[in-house]
Amino acid sequence: MRVSRSPSVVAALDQGTTSTRCLIFDHDARVVAAEQVEHRQHFPRPGWVEHDATEIWTNTRAVLAGALARAELAASEVAAIGITNQRETTVVWDRTSGEPIAPAIVWQDTRTQAICDELARDGGTDRYKQRVGLPLATYFAGPKVRWLLDNVPGARDRAERGELALGTVDSWLVWNLTGGPDGGIHVTDPTNASRTLLMDLDTLHWAPEIAAELGIPVQLLPQIRSSSEVYGQVRERGPLAGVPIAGILGDQQAATFGQACLEPGEAKNTYGTGNFLLLNTGTSKVLSRNGLLTTVCYALDGQPPVYALEGSIAVTGSLVQWLRDNLGLINSADEIESLARSVDDNGGAYFVPAFSGLFAPHWRSDARGAVVGLTRYVNRGHLARAALEATAFQTREVVDAMNADCDVPLRSLKVDGGMVGNELLMQFQADQLGVPVVRPVVAETTALGAAYTAGLAVGFWSSTDEIRANWAADRTWQPSADEAQRESLYADWKKAVTRTFDWI
Repeated sequence: MRVSRSPSVVAALDQGTTSTRCLIFDHDARVVAAEQVEHRQHFPRPGWVEHDATEIWTNTRAVLAGALARAELAASEVAAIGITNQRETTVVWDRTSGEPIAPAIVWQDTRTQAICDELARDGGTDRYKQRVGLPLATYFAGPKVRWLLDNVPGARDRAERGELALGTVDSWLVWNLTGGPDGGIHVTDPTNASRTLLMDLDTLHWAPEIAAELGIPVQLLPQIRSSSEVYGQVRERGPLAGVPIAGILGDQQAATFGQACLEPGEAKNTYGTGNFLLLNTGTSKVLSRNGLLTTVCYALDGQPPVYALEGSIAVTGSLVQWLRDNLGLINSADEIESLARSVDDNGGAYFVPAFSGLFAPHWRSDARGAVVGLTRYVNRGHLARAALEATAFQTREVVDAMNADCDVPLRSLKVDGGMVGNELLMQFQADQLGVPVVRPVVAETTALGAAYTAGLAVGFWSSTDEIRANWAADRTWQPSADEAQRESLYADWKKAVTRTFDWI
């Protein structure tokens, strides 16, 4: 029988677009153990992207148990659990049975365009932006809820009777972990709530009149709590029963927190399925004039919320997956760099991956993907290089918008995510931005951010000063490109982007 010991680690549950992971961190932010399980991606119609929320919950239980077993730890040694999640992906479920009423609608899904267009007829796409910081777009959770209530038979009547609950994936997981139909806690945090089109950025409360205009009964909505407090304990049977759940952050805000971007003017860029660049703007919200989102960066218990400007790019890492899975251009994602290095440049080819339209700073739902500049000279290597360069070009567009919105221009960029191991991409990114690109020692910044918020709530870490002390740089890429060449490439990229407009 294992002897009970005092807490020595914090667990982070990282529920992402393609997989669910549990990572266990010690006090120095080192990974003690990890477990990961992928879930299926469903594409039932063009523009539709779905997940099975029940599969995600099953995988969550598996990775929590697996990570704890790998670490050879008991529940008594885990101080708390923090949760980070794919943000706008939306689940609606039955409060009594615990069953989702339909597949989860993923953030990339575009089926709600007609709803957004209908709402934009009175006030335009920025109808709610002053209050919620977001344009009307298929990206966000509110229109997804409206679609489910309008299209799942009986859903609206059940919603009006209070039989259903809705949430982003964090709410779904906390509800299940804390008992589900047997007293599960229905909560979210401001970082996730700020991605719904339904939360007032100033009050951090739901805006009932906006919910009414979207046709969403307010009784479906979770309670908004801070990003760092004890919400409840794990009641689901398993090795982590009794451990407090004490932190919630949307995945990109979690990466920002894990990167210790805790002061105004500090920024990070996550290179994952898509790219998400967040700039800490402090306790004052900045409404973008250049196509960026205003969002909550984090809200610690008892402290004023911290805001961020965000540039969301829909397709970056998923473009590499598409080249692998749909075209067979490569056999594994890590082959993309060696193939791209087989040529000296892009051969005049530009790849604009507007598979679900274009997000920041364009917000063009009518755009679709295109490869332009093709000649008989272009080969597989050029296409691979163009795919990587597309990520860097899209990031520069966002940085240019941030520099236009803020008084202080970006001086360096902290990076994380699956693509930061691609050194060709990182150097090209530094060249395009004209500033250093810095990769941290601890690459798992999203999970680490969730761990930090949970650990702060229970006193495992005493203050954010310890978070800053834990951060360290692993490698820095300095810009080295010729200025004229850099601007010529970028000008051709911007020309290529315009070719994708008005396709739908």
